[in-house]
Formats: sequence, C-alpha cells, structure tokens
Amino acid sequence: MLRSASVQMFRQLVRNRSTDANLILERSINRVQLLGRVGQDPVMRQVEGRNPVTIFSLATNEMWRSGDGETSSTGDVSQKTTWHRVSVFKPGLRDVAYQYVKKGSRILVEGKLDYGEYVDKNQVRRQATTIIADNIVFLSDNIRDRT
Repeated sequence: MLRSASVQMFRQLVRNRSTDANLILERSINRVQLLGRVGQDPVMRQVEGRNPVTIFSLATNEMWRSGDGETSSTGDVSQKTTWHRVSVFKPGLRDVAYQYVKKGSRILVEGKLDYGEYVDKNQVRRQATTIIADNIVFLSDNIRDRT
C-alpha cells in the first residue's frame, strides 16, 4: 500500500513538472456539438494585428413536460432557449460561415469551449463563453425561405 501511494505521488510530481523531458502528458477532451438555429447573420471582425473572425449566435432549445411521468401526455410543455456565441477562426470555414450562415438557418456546430474576459464600455470586467467552431454542417435552408 505504501508503494502504491508513492507511485501515485511520483506520477503526480512528473505530471506537474513541465521542464522534465520525460513528462507524462495526459489526454483531455474539450469538444462541443450544438444543433440549433442561427439567431443573427454573422459579422466578421478583425482586431489590428490578428486574423479575422466570423461571429454569430446559435439558439438551442430544451423542452420538457411537467406532469406525472415521462410517459404521461398530460401536463404543460415548458421550453428553455439557450444562446451560444460561436466564433470561427479557421480560414476556409470562416469565409464559408460568413457567406452562407443566415439568421434562422438550422446548423450543427462542432468545436471547443473557450472562456475569456473582456472590459465593457462601462469599464466593468465581464466573463464570456465562446464556442470555437472547427466544423459547421448545414442542415436546412433558411426558415424564412420555407413559405
């Protein structure tokens, strides 16, 4: 048991020493898949000295029925909409997103979560969560075009 504890401590030490040539790297996953509707036409922004980015919002919906159970068809249906900020940095995908993603389009976005901070116009520090897209699948035409 003592040997097991010392092996665990050694592994912990090796993982935390970034200058060690024999560093053991652990795999981790930061993946997101969102299926929803675009809330606004994309905008392309470019900060001086950086690559441009295409940004748009995506709405996902969660629905549930309040009642006696899952099999019950009685009860009120409730819905919650969550808005996500999507940023596209990948050069080819960035241009396709800017040109073809439109408000109301149903799309699947694959990417990763990114957390950051910014200072708003009132000098208040705010936190932001962004989906960094590395793939977009177009699932339908614009909802406004289906009349």
